[in-house]
Amino acid sequence: MNQEILNEILNQDYTSIEKTIEEFLKNQVTKNNSKGLIFGLSGGVDSAIIAYLCHKVFQTKYMALLMPDSRISPKTETEDALMLVDKLKLDYKLIDIYPIINQYSKYLEPSEKALGNMRTRVRANLLYYYANLKNYLVVGSSDKSEYLIGYFTKFGDGSADLLPIVSLYKTQVKKMGEYLGVPESILSKKSSPHLWLNHLAEEEIGMKYEEIDSILYCLFHKKFSVEETEKITQIEKASIDKVYKLYKNSQHKRITPARPFE
Repeated sequence: MNQEILNEILNQDYTSIEKTIEEFLKNQVTKNNSKGLIFGLSGGVDSAIIAYLCHKVFQTKYMALLMPDSRISPKTETEDALMLVDKLKLDYKLIDIYPIINQYSKYLEPSEKALGNMRTRVRANLLYYYANLKNYLVVGSSDKSEYLIGYFTKFGDGSADLLPIVSLYKTQVKKMGEYLGVPESILSKKSSPHLWLNHLAEEEIGMKYEEIDSILYCLFHKKFSVEETEKITQIEKASIDKVYKLYKNSQHKRITPARPFE
């Protein structure tokens, strides 16, 4: 893989990006006559950045929902989320969604994948319940990499009123986390939506985010052909074709919530 391409992706003005996102969040709350923001906090890097930004912009007018499934969610994820709650003094609620999922599963034929996607839809329901209750806007944590390849659940973790980091590739999100001071224990962990036991994003997708980002950057930002992308990134054509196919096959999942860039 060509490290120069990855460096080009990572070399951004994160101070300017932070300012743009913060102004976006303020303007959206005002524009929509909302009283604040609500977001899911999982213990991963994407939601951690959302927590830092919401806390900085609105010292009190926000809420974090921690929604593990106690049967499959790693204990360390919830511990990291609670660490952020304590560090940032977040207003939060901790809701174990296992009893809800368990009730659903009693009436449905078994499917690990379908049940995993249901977990994210249950979380979306809870977020919108409290959003209705408090007149808050739901902030999603989708990044550009996962958004473009459709690595999210439609009407689940893809449901949001605002997508403040959807213009940042996953590798840029981690750099943004470093800039904001997100703890290393969160920055260094492998990405996972935790839809089932031992679920890891890169294993399911079949490649590392550095490769995914390099391919997406060349195809969609640089407007290179597949052949040009293969030559420049030094990534095999099969991987490039796979990423492009994921993009094409997931177009139906991409809705258009408000966003600060593009």
